Order: sequence, then structure tokens, then C-alpha cells
Amino acid sequence: MARPSDPLVLGRVIGEVIDPFIPTVRMTVNYNSHNLVCNGQELFPSAVVAKPRVEVQGGELRSFFTLVAGNEVVRYESPRPSIGIHRFVFVLFQQRRRQSVAATPAQRDRFSTRSFAEANDLGLPVAVVYFNAQRETAARRR
Repeated sequence: MARPSDPLVLGRVIGEVIDPFIPTVRMTVNYNSHNLVCNGQELFPSAVVAKPRVEVQGGELRSFFTLVAGNEVVRYESPRPSIGIHRFVFVLFQQRRRQSVAATPAQRDRFSTRSFAEANDLGLPVAVVYFNAQRETAARRR
């Protein structure tokens, strides 16, 4: 279980997005093949424009996984926060059996990872990675 000093607890991912869980596989998220995402890291939107590469290590050879990324389960869109700091979360679930997940949500607002996991009988996550992003000034993007 996560400790109070765990970035997932400090960033309120555990509690607001997911319930406490025990990581059982290793998941890495990379942008542009050299920007490894660490939990709680702040990244500029210009550094995460391209679709990330997500790798899963561990688990059984014949395991199936469902990846819920950010507030979405649809095509990747780079972060474009207009104000404040926004949290982008990659949640990995190990499927209990081979299955297709329910249809993607009609809208991204108010998406609930917990509800999605429950509706698709996914259980608790097996790995989570998140980062924060906030609006860049025009000078920073150059």
C-alpha cells in the first residue's frame, strides 16, 4: 500500500482518481524517447505533444491489460491547460480475462476512472504514472 510520502498520495491521485492499490507490474511512460515520466513531475505541454510510449514490464506472459490515460480512454491529445496546474494520469489495470472494454465515453469531462473500472470489472490498478502540466508562456515555448 502507498505511504503518505508516496507521490501518488501527495498528488491526490490515490483518493481522488483511484483507490489504494499494490503495484504488481512496472509501467514506464516516455515522451520523445528520452522524457521518462516520474510520478509528480511537472512537464511543459510543449514537451509532451507527441503520443507517449507506454511500456509494461512484469506480469504473466498471457496477461491482458487496459490502460486508462488521463481523463480519457480515446485517442491521445496533448495537454493544453488554459489555467492552473492539470494532472495527467496513466492507470493500468490487469484484466481478469480477455475482454473488450465498454464503449469510450461521449465526453471527457467528469470521466471517472473508478466507475470505468467497475463497469468493466477491472478491479484495482496494477500500476499508475502521473505528471502535472500548466500553461506555458509564449516565451517558454520558443
